[in-house]
Amino acid sequence: MRVIQLWRYPVKSMQGESLEAVDVAELGLAGDRTFALRDLTTGLTLTARREPSLLFASGHLVDGHAVVRMPDGVETDSDDVLSAWIGRDVALVAAADDTARVVYEIADDAEREADSDWHTWNGPRGAFHDSAKARVSVIGEATLGAWPVRRFRPNVLVSGGDEDALVGATVRAGGTTLEVIKQIDRCMMITRPQPAGIERDLEVLRTVNRDRGSFLGVGALVRSAGRLAVGDQVARLS
Repeated sequence: MRVIQLWRYPVKSMQGESLEAVDVAELGLAGDRTFALRDLTTGLTLTARREPSLLFASGHLVDGHAVVRMPDGVETDSDDVLSAWIGRDVALVAAADDTARVVYEIADDAEREADSDWHTWNGPRGAFHDSAKARVSVIGEATLGAWPVRRFRPNVLVSGGDEDALVGATVRAGGTTLEVIKQIDRCMMITRPQPAGIERDLEVLRTVNRDRGSFLGVGALVRSAGRLAVGDQVARLS
């Protein structure tokens, strides 16, 4: 099993960056999900579950700070400009500086989300990941099949399709060591439209729920920091 793609997402739920190599530490890939938009009225950390338009923007890092490229091509880090675009009062917040409780929300019924109840949960601090048990996400190329990798937003795309067998194992990935903790359960995020021809598709989630028990990809914690690059081997240690 080898690394064939690396991705980080500097601003949560926005388009990510494809990398050739990256440092990996306790909180995951350097720069991954280190910023997010906070709804100043509700206090919720926004994701494309509630605001699908986020996926049509992209984030990148400039001297450690996030800059958002909006769908019209304008680049900004202005809360006022971002609020006008998204249609609610928001602030671009850094996980490293954030002292607020991180709260996300999700619809109970992904098929009828407009009429669904929504529930919230507390996310981990340090970086805007959904789960404290998945600081690095890994998907096998064969597992994806014909689905575009950008639908599932992994950090690491590996050759093959047997990543589920790594749950509970420690693996060496390039210069870092990962402990694979869990399978990743999927939600409405993978149905959302994205730029470059990715259309809204409820059948993707239906298929994952039916054929894979709602799971696709695995989540890992970083046990030793190091450098990870495209082409590196991923090998089970225990």
